[in-house]
Amino acid sequence: MQPDPLPGALGGRLRRQRRLARLALWWETLWPRAWPPLGLLGLFAILALLDVPARLPPWLHLLLLAGFGAGLGFLLWRGFHGLAWPDEAGAERRLERDSGLRHRPLAALSDRPAGDDPTAFALWQVHRQRAAAALGRLTLRAPRPGLPARDPRALRAAVLLGLVAALVIAGADAPRLLLRAFQPSWAGLPPAPGLKLEAWVTPPAYTGAAPIFLDPNGGAATVPAGSKLQVSLSGGMGLAAPELVTGAGTQPFRALDGGSFTAETMLTAGQPIAIRRNGSELVQWSLSVQADAPPSVAFAEPPGRAQRGLATRLPWRAEDDWGLAGLRAELRLVARPGAAPLVLDLPLPGGLPKSARGAGQPDLSAHPWAGLEVEAKLVARDGAGQEGMSEPATLALPERSFNHPVAKRLIALRRQLSLDPNRRTPARQELEAIAQAPEAFEHDTATYLALRSARSRLAFDRRAEAVGEVQDILWETALALEEGRDGRTLRALQQAREALREALEQAEQMPRDDPAQAEQRAEIERRIQELRDAIRQHLEALAERLQRENAEAIPFDPQSRLMDQREMDRRTRRMEEAAREGRTEDAKRELAELEEMLKALEEGRTSRSESAERQQRRERGQQQMGVVQDMVRRQSDMLDRSHQRAEGEERERAQRQRQLQRPLPSLRWPPEPPQAQEPPQRGPEAQAETEQDGRRQRALRRALGELMQQFGDLTGEIPEGLGRADQAMREAQEQLRGGADPREAQQRALRALQEGGRQMAQSMQRQFGQGAQQGDEDGDPQDMAGDQPGGGEGQDQAQGQGEGRDPLGRRTRDVNGTADNGADTRVPEEAELLRTRRLQEELRRRGAERERPAEELDYIDRLLKRF
Repeated sequence: MQPDPLPGALGGRLRRQRRLARLALWWETLWPRAWPPLGLLGLFAILALLDVPARLPPWLHLLLLAGFGAGLGFLLWRGFHGLAWPDEAGAERRLERDSGLRHRPLAALSDRPAGDDPTAFALWQVHRQRAAAALGRLTLRAPRPGLPARDPRALRAAVLLGLVAALVIAGADAPRLLLRAFQPSWAGLPPAPGLKLEAWVTPPAYTGAAPIFLDPNGGAATVPAGSKLQVSLSGGMGLAAPELVTGAGTQPFRALDGGSFTAETMLTAGQPIAIRRNGSELVQWSLSVQADAPPSVAFAEPPGRAQRGLATRLPWRAEDDWGLAGLRAELRLVARPGAAPLVLDLPLPGGLPKSARGAGQPDLSAHPWAGLEVEAKLVARDGAGQEGMSEPATLALPERSFNHPVAKRLIALRRQLSLDPNRRTPARQELEAIAQAPEAFEHDTATYLALRSARSRLAFDRRAEAVGEVQDILWETALALEEGRDGRTLRALQQAREALREALEQAEQMPRDDPAQAEQRAEIERRIQELRDAIRQHLEALAERLQRENAEAIPFDPQSRLMDQREMDRRTRRMEEAAREGRTEDAKRELAELEEMLKALEEGRTSRSESAERQQRRERGQQQMGVVQDMVRRQSDMLDRSHQRAEGEERERAQRQRQLQRPLPSLRWPPEPPQAQEPPQRGPEAQAETEQDGRRQRALRRALGELMQQFGDLTGEIPEGLGRADQAMREAQEQLRGGADPREAQQRALRALQEGGRQMAQSMQRQFGQGAQQGDEDGDPQDMAGDQPGGGEGQDQAQGQGEGRDPLGRRTRDVNGTADNGADTRVPEEAELLRTRRLQEELRRRGAERERPAEELDYIDRLLKRF
């Protein structure tokens, strides 16, 4: 009889357990045999990944490969010689041992009874059933190769750790390095290039700052906001692409060639910056970003009208941390806050200044807001586009005064339209009333047509811009009525000159091969024709005005370079020929000469029509210059008297000192010590003279104060030298009152008076022209005063009474038929200047000879300081 087979589930489980047991036995036999060759391969891989074999000499590299090959072959033969696959009996023994089964139940399942005895067979069946029941706790433990016993120092772990570290270092170059380990190079490999790192920060262009180079070893730096970081990396052991690590993330470098990389990033906030390669950090910087502050701007002084002319003075000061890029003034009408502002660009010093101050003086007298209150604000802009605004300031825009009655009405109507542009109906009625009385504007056809045109625009043109156009018409009409035809033609002439100059500059900047050259030349010819017409009309207007003033014709004066019609045609033809041939430089030169001739024409007309009021102001200024010259003389006399008193006191002091030093016979022993002498007391005459000089100094200072006030009323400015002279006179007056030495203060007063006289002459020259000059501006009022005889007040008064002078010694009547007006000014000739210069050089030469007597050197020093 055959035994019953095992159930399907139990048989399949037994088969799986047998296969696993055989695999476990196979691994326990294979791994101890494979570990030595695998460890040798790992060691070789470590050396290859570190590029050690490629750096050895070729013969040593080849010997290393042979040694590793021989060692690997020997270990493989010794480990795998006699290796066999485990049988099923061994697998069953492993299962029974791991499961703790006794009496070999797996063998009982496969055994067969020897005989056919039914009783023995039944007993065998029971035994098999018990063995099958024991298979329920069948288990298999994990393989145990027993390497710790074979490798008690755990060298396998060291090899594994070294292999992982070498792989991390090699990175993406691991395959190439492994291949190089098996290829000895008999020509030798060049050494790996050294690591070269360059990093710099480029600030924004508006800062004007130079690039900031970062330390290759790392560190900290502060950079402007919006800067760009650029990094360049080349060389090094590994050829893997580095990475730029920022606060925003990781950015790979861009490859330039086989071993060079670059990267860049914008810096908007402070953050650490690092460069990583092959898993290691090469360098790190800590960058702080300096935020760009907006500029600050303010009015340096309250804005208002300029001292001279009709310009509006806008003094300002502004600063920015990196530099100012622009400055403008915004004016808003106080009566109409919602109106569009008037924007004025103010010039700045060149080169993006960080701090600047100045004063803009735009002429807004022709603007419709002239005479009205406006609110002014300054707006400064930096290179980053940030703007800073000042506090508002209120001022009234200067306006031009009109005397013609119709011009006054037109300007008043223009101002009303600025306050309320919707008042079209009252403005139209006002224009109707003015046009119905043509006798008020001398029946001028152009004025009548301008009035009708302005009225029609207000009635039928409903555009918002129509009001501004009407205001321009009213302004031009008012100017024409106030100035006459010659004023209109002069403005048209100036506009034609500016248009021609702009056209010539555009042609000069245009390349010669530009196809638009022909069009530009045609434009220049058109501008020249407009200039010719404007000059002709202006000459006709001047001729008409001279005829109205009972002048027969315009005289031709070669010295003042007046120009007739033929001269104008000749100049303009030259400009046309130069422009046609492309010679823009010659055309600009002809235009400059033409402008000089027109300027001479205007100056000649102005000099002939100079008003009597200007002449009177000039005469008053000349009289005041004469007063300064007289003050210089009087102050010089007082200084001489002070020198004389000081020298007299010095002589008395020296005489007393000699008397004290003379030995006297003494009859007593020991002799008595000499007693201290009191300082010499001033006599009554010297004290009276000092008091008289103090009164004179006070009177002279009072006269200087009145002169400063009168000159300020005349010219609007007081020379600084006169102010310093007043202060020095006050000090001299106090020193004379206290009995001190006033010479130093009097010398300063004398020098300040001379400087004040020069400043007065320069101011007169600027305001009243060449005729107001009292001699050379660089001359000395002391030289211009001349040598006046006499020194005391009584004598001066006598001279004033006897020679036609006022109480201050100035002439009050004509001398030799010429009005002197108190001015003793005489311009020195060149020979006199040369002689004076030689005298000064001789005084300086003698003053340098220190062997001369002290009194003579002191006298020379006083002469040099005075003159």
